Amino acid sequence: MRTDALILSAVFGYLGLLFLVAAWGDRRAEQDRSIINSPTVYALSIAVYCTAWTFYGSVGRAAQFGPSFLLIYLGPTLAMMLSPFIIRKMVRIAARQRLTSIADFISARYGKSVGLGALVALISLITITPYIALQLKAITVSHAVLINYPQSADSILYNERFWMDRSLWVALVLAVFIILFGTRHLDASERHEGMVAAIALESLVKLMAFLAVGIFVVFILFEGPGALFAQVAQTPALSQLMQLESVPGGATGWVGMLILAFLAFLTLPRQFQVLVVENVDEQHLARASWLFPLYLLLINLFVIPIALAGLLLDAGDPDSFVLTLPLSAGLEGLPLLVFIGGLSAATGMVIVETIALSTMVSNQLIMPLLLRSKALHVDSHGGLARLLLRVRRVAIVLILLLGYLYHALIGDTYSLVTIGLVSFVGAAQFAPALLIGLYWRGATRLGAMYGLIAGFLIWGYTLLLPGFAQSGWLDAALLTDGPWGVGWLTPYALFGLKEWDIYSHSLLWSMLANVGLLVGISLFMRPTPLEQTQAALFTEALHPNLQTTPLQRGQTTQGALYELLVRYLGFKVALRVFSKRTHNFELTQPHLPASDDVIMRAEQALAGSLGNASARILINSVVRGEALDIESILSMLDTTTQTLEYNRQLKQKSDELARIGQDLQSANDRLRELDRLKDEFVAMVSHELRTPLTSIRAFAEILASHQDIPEAKRQHFLQVMVLESQRLSRLIDEILDLARLESGRMPLNAVPLDLAAIADHSLEAIARLQEERNVSLTVAIDERPAHVIGDPDRLEQIIINLLDNASKFANHENPRVLLRLFKHDQHIYLCVEDNGMGIEEKEREQVFEKFNQLLSSDKATSKRPKGSGLGLPISRAIATHLGGRLWIEDAQVLNGACFVLELSEAVNT
Repeated sequence: MRTDALILSAVFGYLGLLFLVAAWGDRRAEQDRSIINSPTVYALSIAVYCTAWTFYGSVGRAAQFGPSFLLIYLGPTLAMMLSPFIIRKMVRIAARQRLTSIADFISARYGKSVGLGALVALISLITITPYIALQLKAITVSHAVLINYPQSADSILYNERFWMDRSLWVALVLAVFIILFGTRHLDASERHEGMVAAIALESLVKLMAFLAVGIFVVFILFEGPGALFAQVAQTPALSQLMQLESVPGGATGWVGMLILAFLAFLTLPRQFQVLVVENVDEQHLARASWLFPLYLLLINLFVIPIALAGLLLDAGDPDSFVLTLPLSAGLEGLPLLVFIGGLSAATGMVIVETIALSTMVSNQLIMPLLLRSKALHVDSHGGLARLLLRVRRVAIVLILLLGYLYHALIGDTYSLVTIGLVSFVGAAQFAPALLIGLYWRGATRLGAMYGLIAGFLIWGYTLLLPGFAQSGWLDAALLTDGPWGVGWLTPYALFGLKEWDIYSHSLLWSMLANVGLLVGISLFMRPTPLEQTQAALFTEALHPNLQTTPLQRGQTTQGALYELLVRYLGFKVALRVFSKRTHNFELTQPHLPASDDVIMRAEQALAGSLGNASARILINSVVRGEALDIESILSMLDTTTQTLEYNRQLKQKSDELARIGQDLQSANDRLRELDRLKDEFVAMVSHELRTPLTSIRAFAEILASHQDIPEAKRQHFLQVMVLESQRLSRLIDEILDLARLESGRMPLNAVPLDLAAIADHSLEAIARLQEERNVSLTVAIDERPAHVIGDPDRLEQIIINLLDNASKFANHENPRVLLRLFKHDQHIYLCVEDNGMGIEEKEREQVFEKFNQLLSSDKATSKRPKGSGLGLPISRAIATHLGGRLWIEDAQVLNGACFVLELSEAVNT
């Protein structure tokens, strides 16, 4: 049974859990055991991007405009893909300069301008107020649906006095939470570890809740995606809704919304807070760059199925489909889980956004006024710090009340997504000053300021004022006829541009004015020395040695600097700044000059608490001198760059010398190998030559010493001597042929010829020998004529050698040899197979080594075959010189070894 008491118990129980997680995170931080020093927690904190707009509004937009909701998430995905170039640079700058907000960041870039920081803070306050109102609206509407379903929620929402309005009390409860865990310390650059831990937990809760309702709708209500889409296919209107043509503005709307989401992701104050200020280690960006897009994929996985299911079942307001669908099935637990998930999405955004806005209000708006006020008690130690903490806490309450006021006055005019997109375009106005300032040194303070003002005014005219007109606070004719009846000034069709969707339309005109004025004014304005210095530090932020550069060139005493820190930040902060020099600073010599490093640390401490602009004013009040000018900064960077370049050249030379050393070592090893092969070759040649010479000498000595040898035996001895002499002659010829082939001095008579005819002639020449060995020879010549370029005598020598070897290695009981000749791919192949034991793959290259002979047929019993062991090396050398190849592979027919000769086919002209 859904009752207010049950729901409120669940809500306060959940908020109590967040309190515990936040308190635990803060306690761990105080013990130097951070729980947010994790890339996964960092990625989950970035998921604060997914607000009630994602949880409720994405389904509503999908139900109205089909797949256009995806663009809101493709923009951040693109930004995370570019994070090594953009976000990493922002993180490094903020860490070095102790920047506390996007207003502080832009102010610091343009010479630590007080006016520019105040302008960014004021614009942030105005543009983000509708977004906070969106979250309050989502919480109250979802609560009303949960309580009142299936009746209309209007009576609960609008028939109460304002002090009974649930939105007001939600705002106040959130204010208490934010004050407790968002303003415990003055230093806004110090991370809110407890708050970040709570936001990471909320990201998990809202993801699980949305996946739960998606799984219920797809697999329980419709028994699977196939059944759901089958019903959708039967409804033409729904089928057309899911087509790309449903996107408002067509192709222009696609591009405009993608750019808008990309820019807003980088410039929304809450995203800057979690992406930049709360970043513990810039290396966390590596995992977050893929884990956060994965999170976006998961949380949007069921958006279209839920939207289609809601339309099929007519589940009421599309923004409430995630609640009304499980409610329509009579469930109790799942709707409550969904409500908690939506609460997580809304409260996470409000918490981080309010912290960021309150920091900007105190540092950029209130602090400059306090520094100018004569009523400020500057003598009290740390009194200003306590005052600013109170200011931030009051600002938190006022910001949330302002969001509630917008919700009460205008929030019912727009859907959740519409309110969110209004704030997106407003926040995108910071993008030119931020992104151009990161990469162009020439951007100036006045250019950024006037560009921001122009973009903000156009945003207010094209998106903010129409909301008041639609709510009845302004004349509705403004939207149709334009002001004073001037049609081309209509807010939604400025200068006659009517075909675009209202958000791309506003983004176009505001960006044209913003970028145009920033660039145009900057081209004609000379920046101040401090602007030039900051421009160099921002544009060169990824320089590897920039963090060691001292920025202050001035003089002051340690005592004056210490008193300044104590006066504004208290004793603890002052001692922490000077802790690297002494722990008892007050008892040492305060009249000594403060070093540049201490002055820089003091300014960073002030900047972390009061903002960069105020810190600059306070440091200038005690330091005589000014920051380094642009020439000094660039000189340091150039010197470092030259050193890095020199080191790079030294490393390159070292690598080159190492490579040369490796080449020399390889050449030396090769020479040793050649020397070894030479010795082996000489030894093998000596052995092969000694064998016939020994036989000839032995028989000659017998004949010389025994005159009475019978004539028959004498003739036999003489015949052996003749045969051994012929063998010796052949061996010498083969050695000489191989030497000439390897040196390239053997002349080859390369002419066009028919390899099939050469094969026939070779078969005739060896036929007698094959018959003596009882070899069964099979011939399969598929290509006649087989035109190649070669030396006929040498090719015949190869073929005879291959056939001779095949007969030696064939099976000794039933020797079989196959010669095949065929054409493939402009090449002629001659293959000689046997049915012997084959040759193992590891031994195949050894066969072509000089004097290397394997055992024939039966390796266990056979002796080495007759021959010099030079036939195959000579055959391969001849084939290579003729532009062909000779290798061994497994036989395809006879299951033994197969020698393959490959030659290119000659073009027959």
